[in-house]
Order: sequence, then C-alpha cells, then structure tokens
Amino acid sequence: MTGGNAIRGTRVGSGPTVGESERGEAAPRKRIDYWCANAHHSRPSFALDAEVPEQWDCPRCGLPAGRDEQNPPAAKRNEPYKSHLAYVKERRSDEDGMRILDEALAKLRERKGR
Repeated sequence: MTGGNAIRGTRVGSGPTVGESERGEAAPRKRIDYWCANAHHSRPSFALDAEVPEQWDCPRCGLPAGRDEQNPPAAKRNEPYKSHLAYVKERRSDEDGMRILDEALAKLRERKGR
C-alpha cells in the first residue's frame, strides 16, 4: 500500500554532493573586523553589496563591538527588573501610601458597619 509520500526513502543530506551545484553560486563576501570593550576580536563576513553595520554584538561576551580597535563602544547600561511595587514607590511616598491605606480601610469599615 503506497502512501503517496514524495520523500519516501530519502534522508537529510542525501542526493547530490552538498555545495555549489546544489545551492547555486555564493555571493562575493568581505570580512570586517570588530572589537569589543573586552578586547575580543571578531570577523563576520558580509556580501560585497551589503551595508556594513557600525556595531556588531561580540559573539564571546555579547557586548557591542565597533570597527575601531582603539576605541570600542561602551557597554549598554541594563536597567534591573522593576516590580509593580517599585514603580508605585517611585510615584508615592510612604506617608502617601499610609494615608491611602487608611482611607481604604475606613471605607471598608463603613461598609461593614463598624
């Protein structure tokens, strides 16, 4: 009984030799040097007609890397995760918080008839 599966009996990588004949001609490439603040050097390749970025993420440490070895870009400043409470504390003082809490408790007590 045939299932009509077109790729039956094949496996990944089977067929003609993997390379230029199967994928076509590769675009001409150029390699660009980048350095990060930790002095890591990387050389990604780009197509000759592609726009080359000023910065590239360092594959070793993740810091931004630039094309000037003597003056690499500074690391980005990461803001720590803030909870909802941290944002509320930025907007309100402790006194404001206590006043709002007292008002809310007073309303609850009125509803319960105390």
